[in-house]
Amino acid sequence: MRRPVGEITRGTTGHNRLRRSDRWLAAVHAPLLRSAPGAPLVADLGYGASHVTTLELFVRLRAVCPRVEVVGVEIDPARVAAALPYEREGLTFVRGGFELPVPRRPLVVRAFNVLRQYAEADAWAYWDLLRSRIAPGGLIVEGTCSEVGHRAVWAALGAEGPRTLTFAARFGGFDRPSDLAERLPKTLIHRNVPGEPVHEFLRQWDRAWATCAPFAAYGARQRWIRTAELLARDWPVAVAPPLGGPSRWRLGELTIPWSAVA
Repeated sequence: MRRPVGEITRGTTGHNRLRRSDRWLAAVHAPLLRSAPGAPLVADLGYGASHVTTLELFVRLRAVCPRVEVVGVEIDPARVAAALPYEREGLTFVRGGFELPVPRRPLVVRAFNVLRQYAEADAWAYWDLLRSRIAPGGLIVEGTCSEVGHRAVWAALGAEGPRTLTFAARFGGFDRPSDLAERLPKTLIHRNVPGEPVHEFLRQWDRAWATCAPFAAYGARQRWIRTAELLARDWPVAVAPPLGGPSRWRLGELTIPWSAVA
C-alpha cells in the first residue's frame, strides 16, 4: 500500500462535536444526495481517535437519503482498527489520507479539524487535491470547530474552488461574532488582519451585533437574526433558502459567498 498522504492529527473528537455541520449538510445539500444515481458516497476524512462523529454523520444523512454510503478515512491504522467493529451496511472505515482511497469518487467529502496543523500553502494544495478527487457536481465541506462544537466555521468547495463560508455558533457560546475567528479555515485564519476582507467583515459583523443589542431582550436568537438582516445591507449575506434566511439564522448560522472574503 502506498503511504497515505498527510500527517496524523491529534484525533480529538466527541459525541455531537460536528452536529452543526452535519445539520447544515443534511438540510442544505439533501437534494444533491438524493439526485445522485445509485448510492451516493460520502467520505469523512480524518475522523480522529473515535468513530463516533462518522457514525453520527451516517445516521443523519441516512435520515434524508436512505441510499447514502459513508466511508470514514483515517491515516492512523490503530484508529481504523478501533473503528472496524462499528461497521455496518453502508458504513465502512479505511486507512488513508488526502488521496481518498475509497471505491469510487465521493459526492461529498467532509474534512473537519484536519488542516489546522498545516501551513497555509499546504492547506491550499490539499484543497486542490481533494477537489480533483470528488465526483462531478460534488462538494467538499472543510472547516474547524471548538472542542465541544459550540463554535464552528466551514468552507464549501466544488471542483471549481471555494463557494461559500459558513459561521455557526451556539447561542450564549460567544460574546461577539468575531469570537468565531479562531475557527476560520487555515486559508483565512492568518488573513484576519486590518486591510483584509475577512477582517473587515468580522469588524462590521461585530458592529451590527452591538447595534442590535436591544433585541437581546427577546433572546440571543432574535438578536442574531436582526444582526444578519442589518449586515445583509452591506454584505452579500445569504438571505434566502437553502443557504440563508431566518430558517438558517435561527439555528445560529450565517453564510456568505467565498468571494466576499477571498
